[in-house]
Amino acid sequence: MSTGVVCADDVATTFEGFKIQAEGFKYRYYIYKIVDKKTIMIEKHGERSATYENFCEDMPDDDCRYGLIDLEFNSKDGRPTSKLVFITWNPDTASIRNKMLYSGSKESIKAALNGVGIHINCTDRSELDFESTILPTLLKFA
Repeated sequence: MSTGVVCADDVATTFEGFKIQAEGFKYRYYIYKIVDKKTIMIEKHGERSATYENFCEDMPDDDCRYGLIDLEFNSKDGRPTSKLVFITWNPDTASIRNKMLYSGSKESIKAALNGVGIHINCTDRSELDFESTILPTLLKFA
């Protein structure tokens, strides 16, 4: 399903710097918002010292967002590693219109964030829980 929503130019260019942690792009995460039902834009970012909990706090309770985070964790064999993770935040409490808009526009941002291999859909706060939901998914790719 295509909604006609496109990504702002800086979404892809910022992502390229973020992937390699280039100077000026050393952040922990980005939160993206659809503006005027037309354009996906960067709403905010978290400093490199920010945590996964900070990322979750930046997701609104009653509205949808997309998020990209650089998560650090230990692999199954105990090695420290990190993965870029794309999270679609589509809470049950959001309006049906926004849930449909974000669901239908996801391919647009996924194309701009080319190379992110882990995509997780979350519809409530329990699905954002790191230990029970996110970490088991990460370990499948580590």
